[in-house]
Amino acid sequence: MFDLANQAYTTLIITVVFGVVFTRVIVGDGPDYRLGNLLWSVSLAASYALVVTIGPVCGAIMDYAAVKKRFLFASYLLTVFTTACLYFVAPGQIALAMTLIIISNFGYALGEAFIAGFLPSLGPPEKLGRISGFGWALGYVGGLVATGIVLLGLGGIAADNFANLRLVGPLAALFFLLGAIPTFIWVREPEIRSNHRDIRSALPKQAFLRIGFQRVTWTLRRLDRFRDLGLFLASLFFAMAGLSIIISFAFIYGDQIIRWEPLYQMLMFVLTQVTAACGALVFGLLQDQIGAKRTYNLTLLLWIAAVTMIAVTPQLTGVLNRNLGLSLESQQVFLGAGCLAGLGLGSLQSSARALVGRLTPQSKAAEFFGFWGMTVKLAAIFGILGLGVLQVRFGLQLSVLLCLVFFVTALAIAQLVDQNRGEAATLEKIGKDGP
Repeated sequence: MFDLANQAYTTLIITVVFGVVFTRVIVGDGPDYRLGNLLWSVSLAASYALVVTIGPVCGAIMDYAAVKKRFLFASYLLTVFTTACLYFVAPGQIALAMTLIIISNFGYALGEAFIAGFLPSLGPPEKLGRISGFGWALGYVGGLVATGIVLLGLGGIAADNFANLRLVGPLAALFFLLGAIPTFIWVREPEIRSNHRDIRSALPKQAFLRIGFQRVTWTLRRLDRFRDLGLFLASLFFAMAGLSIIISFAFIYGDQIIRWEPLYQMLMFVLTQVTAACGALVFGLLQDQIGAKRTYNLTLLLWIAAVTMIAVTPQLTGVLNRNLGLSLESQQVFLGAGCLAGLGLGSLQSSARALVGRLTPQSKAAEFFGFWGMTVKLAAIFGILGLGVLQVRFGLQLSVLLCLVFFVTALAIAQLVDQNRGEAATLEKIGKDGP
């Protein structure tokens, strides 16, 4: 349910609506919007940098003190409040818009890592793939419902419709606020060892911060014990760098390069959400059959094909029309690329989260998922800023080829991961010297 609820934020604010509103209306440096694109990149990168700074330490404290739900609740409230405040942003108020995006996306990204820390306690290892996949699928259903309600009620994404579009922040916040309530009512705090429970009750609150840093430091010094997890996180870094660009710029690309009509914009959203939900479900079941690593490799191949198609959509349209006697438009071919990307969207994130769960000791679940979150956000900073800078020099269409480089690199590194060896490492005792 938390996956379902928080997707309203990433879909409405980051991907579909507010990103376009920010570049086209709030910054409004047409016709190519290169400054708007760059400032959007900087805002997202700054929010992810904050997550990288504190994510693993928060995870370590959550594991030690059994306060996962409290930390998750705090990130949830922060996201809801600052997202609702986007209503007050007017054209030209760039600093206010960037500040609210930085804080709201910081809260959302923290919550994404915090909720993932519950995964190893939700079922046996052999079923984590389908559990993770079902969560991602519900997320895309939530995004589809939230955005459908908003766009049908508010109208198209255009500068002359800003009076209605400014309601997107409060509506996304309301969907998140209500949709996540079942999580906080019914999901239980994972158990902690009895000796930790006794020690925890005697500690002052300020000691938990020190313990959090100690646990992270201890883990970093012993990363050689979790070699395969480290290799996978390196692969995931490049995969998520590419994926972050797609999530943050796909609809901006459609608006600026493809110059799609409102109908095709809506069709793209619906098709990508449906295919992403199907991809998460199907690949979630598949990874329990063939293994999370193989499933992860398949999704990377899918992304390599999708990004290639996205980057050459105008040229591919011309080739198809000349050689097959068709009269296609670029926006129609772009829909096909979007469907391919949608299949990879849910499956990549689902298989990656499940594989991290398989390679993580349950006693350090939140901490290790803190490293997962740190990897994802560092990748987002690297990818989004990289594209932002490149598009200033070369334009958005050529710069999107950076995604292709990222996905190919991720696939190459993934071949070094031994899933069986990595799972065996999680069964070894952490050791008495662990904080």
